[in-house]
Amino acid sequence: MTNTDARAVRNARSDYNTPAKAAAIWGMAAVLFAGLPARAEMSAEELAKLAQNPVGNMVSLPFQNNTNLNYGPEKGTQNILNIQPVIPISVNKDWNIITRTILPVISMPSLGPGIDSTSGVGDMVVTAFLSPANPGKWIWGAGPVIQLPTNSNSELGNKNWGLGPSAVVLHLDHGSPWVYGALFNNIWSVSSSGQGGSYNNFLLQPFINYNFPGGLYLTTAPIITADWKADSSQRWTVPLGGGIGKIFHLGKLPVNTQLSAYYNVVKPDNGANWQIRVQAQFMFPK
Repeated sequence: MTNTDARAVRNARSDYNTPAKAAAIWGMAAVLFAGLPARAEMSAEELAKLAQNPVGNMVSLPFQNNTNLNYGPEKGTQNILNIQPVIPISVNKDWNIITRTILPVISMPSLGPGIDSTSGVGDMVVTAFLSPANPGKWIWGAGPVIQLPTNSNSELGNKNWGLGPSAVVLHLDHGSPWVYGALFNNIWSVSSSGQGGSYNNFLLQPFINYNFPGGLYLTTAPIITADWKADSSQRWTVPLGGGIGKIFHLGKLPVNTQLSAYYNVVKPDNGANWQIRVQAQFMFPK
């Protein structure tokens, strides 16, 4: 869920072997977290639904890898590994603040003759959702989203801080296999003097999940983005697609895994036409 793909790397270029590094990071995370006990016994279906709630009261560590095919004028492959820790904070018995951080690790091929590739870290995005601690079937959260200029070099992001609103609403009924809702945000740069200049970016992520017994589920969660400063013909990226997910366990530690694919039916001229998404989310339910 996250606001990241189009935003943090709009000007990024790289050619290092990110899939291999991503696998190494996932492996190290598995070793680190497998020895930590989960704090509650929940069914696989309950765990799947909890993972599908963006403002669920649960610590988790998702690693989401997005491979974008036929990107740029040279039709290369862009890769973005999003490291996305989620940490809930209890305000009182009625309210929680759910913090969601996205740190992208970026890889792209050269975008043209004489253009060097580069790699590294993009701009971090942090969201803090205020959400009811005891919601009903309809769940919501709202709060600020901040973009931090954490890019490791000038090719991987923007040096201006960003700020805006974010909100999420979803329907989760424990007696129904369906979990559905939408998340949105819009980030404006708070200055224009830094590298990259001002920006104004929108993100909408609708999501629909159908859960089967045993922790298997079908999912669609396309990330729709708009660059409001671009020409109207180059503004929108609109994907369609979906995939499959499954809850596994490393010892007692639940892991939410997912594989999906999306085709961009609307995109800028040099945007990718396909995205392959692979995710592993380490879960620590209460």
